[in-house]
Amino acid sequence: MRLGTVVLAESLYIDWNNSFDVLDKAYASNLFVLIIGPKGTGKTTLVREFATKRGIKLESINFSLRTRESHLVGAKTLENGAIGFEQGILVKSMKEGNMLYLDEINSAEADVLLRLDEALDDRRQIVLKESGGELVNAAKGWFVAATINPLSHVGTKELPPQVLSRFPIRLRLDYPPEDIEFQIVKQHSSGSHEKEIMQGIKLANILRQAAAVEELYYSPSLRETIAFAKILDSGMKTRQAAEIVFANVYLQWGTVEFQKVNDIITSMFGS
Repeated sequence: MRLGTVVLAESLYIDWNNSFDVLDKAYASNLFVLIIGPKGTGKTTLVREFATKRGIKLESINFSLRTRESHLVGAKTLENGAIGFEQGILVKSMKEGNMLYLDEINSAEADVLLRLDEALDDRRQIVLKESGGELVNAAKGWFVAATINPLSHVGTKELPPQVLSRFPIRLRLDYPPEDIEFQIVKQHSSGSHEKEIMQGIKLANILRQAAAVEELYYSPSLRETIAFAKILDSGMKTRQAAEIVFANVYLQWGTVEFQKVNDIITSMFGS
């Protein structure tokens, strides 16, 4: 579970499906956004780049089974015999009117979602029972974006309808077309192996399609195609790079899975 203020660096994000326009309109309309898509499609990068373009301070929390209410709202403290209260990231973002990024919200526990739901309704307020019943009203400009992974992702679950309704703008983010993925990968590598990089992207898409119809367990992300290009830059042979980046991971599901992928690699790159 990660939380904190995100330090933003220059992004290489390519907005190939006009996601920024959707986010801009949602922000202007004071509507919260849910970004839906598989791992490694740039969901987090999209949110960070949007905050940068808007000049908004971004607070983020990554949900897991270890995330507690106190991470969101805060907890009492005891210092030098005095009881105080340290505010959580939800309360901090509300008071300051920052953008709040709820990463993998469908990995959160029910009690955490219930507390979050209180702040996300139309009143944009939360009562802090942990701090003497203080009423916190969100400052102007407070904006929330959340991401969810498909239910096939480990640890995810269906979001309750009342939480889903808090995010009426739903943005679907999938793997980009091959030509766009090629542009993305080239930004992270020398781009001197264009033919081989395109082969790697085609291989990744074959594996993604097989995973989508449950012929394979794992679907490679943009991280893998970028890694493939980078390791080619290091001087590794194409066939070896394909095995290390794309094939070997399937060994955890047994030799049958691995052999399926290895056969595809052989057909594309030779033995």
